[in-house]
This record gives sequence, structure tokens and C-alpha cells, in this order.
Amino acid sequence: MKIIIDECVPNIVKKRLPRFGISTVRLEGWGGKKNGELLKLVEEKFDVFVTSDKNLKYQQNVADRKLAIILLPSNQVPVVQRLLPDIEIAFDSVEAGEFVEILDES
Repeated sequence: MKIIIDECVPNIVKKRLPRFGISTVRLEGWGGKKNGELLKLVEEKFDVFVTSDKNLKYQQNVADRKLAIILLPSNQVPVVQRLLPDIEIAFDSVEAGEFVEILDES
């Protein structure tokens, strides 16, 4: 499974979950791309897209994608760090076409 994180997602996800070989939008050279164009590029090369852009599901038709999308509740490092176990579980269980929203219940 190939995973990529959006520009708005802290690199702590990549650093703390190294077994997944996560790439980033910036590493791929796609920084600054709009959501529609970015999702098209991501879908051609990756299986899972991680973002904290809450508007994504309203701006784009995510239902018809083969790409799994994981939405984080925040891009603040302390929040994302606390949710790393939940993110790891999502990586292990997400399937193509799913939209998974990770909630911060603290």
C-alpha cells in the first residue's frame, strides 16, 4: 500500500510511522496544487491520501475514487501525535474507495 500525506499534515506522521514508507505531496513535487488536480495525481500513484483539509469532502466527489482518503481532525502536531495509534490502525485497515474520518475524542 502506497501512502501520501497532504501539505497540511505534519511530517510527524511520516517520521513516526516509518514502516509504511509514506511520501509527501512536497516530495512528489505537487506542492500548491488545487484539490481536484492533486487528487487526480495522487490517485495515479498512491492508494491512500491523508489530509486534514475538512473542506475536501465538500469540494470534491470523493465517493467515486479508488483512492482511500483519511481525514485527520487537525494539523496541530500535539493532536496528530496523540492520534498516531488511530492513524496506524486506519492504515492497516483502510480499503480502496473508503473515506475514513479520524476523530479526536479527547
